[in-house]
Amino acid sequence: MIKEYKTIREIASPLMIVEGVEGVTYDELVEIELPDGEKRRGKVLEVNEGKAVVQLFEAAQGINLANSKVRFLGHPLQLAVSEDMLGRVFNGMGQPIDGGPEIIAEEYFDINGLPMNPAARAYPAEFIQTGVSAIDGLNTLVRGQKLPIFSGSGLPHAALAAQIARQAKVLGDNETFAVVFAAIGITFEESEFFINDFKKTGAIDRTVVFSNLANDPAVERIATPRMALACAEYLAFKKGMQVLVIMTDITNYAEALREVSAAKKEVPGRRGYPGYMYSDLATLYERAGRRQDKEGSITMIPILTMPEDDKTHPIPDLTGYITEGQIILSRDLFRKGLTPPIDVLPSLSRLKDKGIGEGKTREDHSGTMNQLFAAYSRGKEAKELMAILGESALSDDDKLFAKFSEKFEKHYVSQGNNTDRTIQETLNLGWDLLKILPRGELKRIKPELIEKYMPQE
Repeated sequence: MIKEYKTIREIASPLMIVEGVEGVTYDELVEIELPDGEKRRGKVLEVNEGKAVVQLFEAAQGINLANSKVRFLGHPLQLAVSEDMLGRVFNGMGQPIDGGPEIIAEEYFDINGLPMNPAARAYPAEFIQTGVSAIDGLNTLVRGQKLPIFSGSGLPHAALAAQIARQAKVLGDNETFAVVFAAIGITFEESEFFINDFKKTGAIDRTVVFSNLANDPAVERIATPRMALACAEYLAFKKGMQVLVIMTDITNYAEALREVSAAKKEVPGRRGYPGYMYSDLATLYERAGRRQDKEGSITMIPILTMPEDDKTHPIPDLTGYITEGQIILSRDLFRKGLTPPIDVLPSLSRLKDKGIGEGKTREDHSGTMNQLFAAYSRGKEAKELMAILGESALSDDDKLFAKFSEKFEKHYVSQGNNTDRTIQETLNLGWDLLKILPRGELKRIKPELIEKYMPQE
């Protein structure tokens, strides 16, 4: 039986303290009824000696301490899930905001999910094609992987996120692919950009969008990625779909975490963020993966803006520890007009070797990938040397590598936001660029593959 209380002692937004409670548990969903009949929600953060600390999901304005009623509902925050969610847009609390009907629930999923048993995990091993050469060719995304994008303020990560959501696919005839897109603390303009882009290109039909705006309560920001992941778990492990979860911007999520932590008067950690931020981020990231007994999978691309472009800032630093690599956007490449401005040398996909090769992409993928990395690195060094000593100081080979690095940036990395390249097109483009270099310099590719794939003059 649901008990009702009128014992609100204190409100310090976004927290409320209720006294004299019995049988209340951590994370339990709370309903607050105002004197005019309006209902708001929250969740239990702490219970101690008959006092419950409740985190409010909406604003505290208008809650009368004496006349408002509080009900503890006996279960955590849940999301009503159904296949009808595909093609729909929800707010950060899982309520439809696209003018469509309410979702008729097939099931209710606890948004906090359950940790995936490590023994039941299947190793990520299948290629996911994003259509972006700098990712597919050099930092390959693998099904079940967590591959974050590290961006900076003002860099075009939103356009890249929309491009990946539109273009991503798994190669295989019988695979059903879906995208769950969580927009966390973004502006109304950004939200409209994503939704309109998905609708215009038809990508909305296989996408579920959760949109939390910057003017929504901070607490909703903490729930938004969990809503998205609950939806992804339903589609992947109940419906057997291959699901790509894109979350932008994790920095806004961490800021909300810091705000709520400060309201609870917790001892701050690095730069004022709570000391438990590592484990909190892990509860999100570790929900991605593949299960041995399930057909579906969850692959995750969290996007975060690094404050002051600082890779050692707590948010990118902790994210890097939990995830399997990172794609880094470069301000220098952005100034040069490259789109997307992916800096391939410091970028890394730790699982790329597992998802490439014969039967997955193509037999020449590994060799060309290593050769392109090496040639681009040497070309950048040659250009730096040229800037200091002048072109006359370079050998003929150095000049060829410098020319290679320029063409590599212009034609391979920079492809615009509307070009969708297949993995074969990406690999062939790599061979076209390697043609600039003397064959004797292609030491990382087997000679028989050079004979087979190198374009003839």
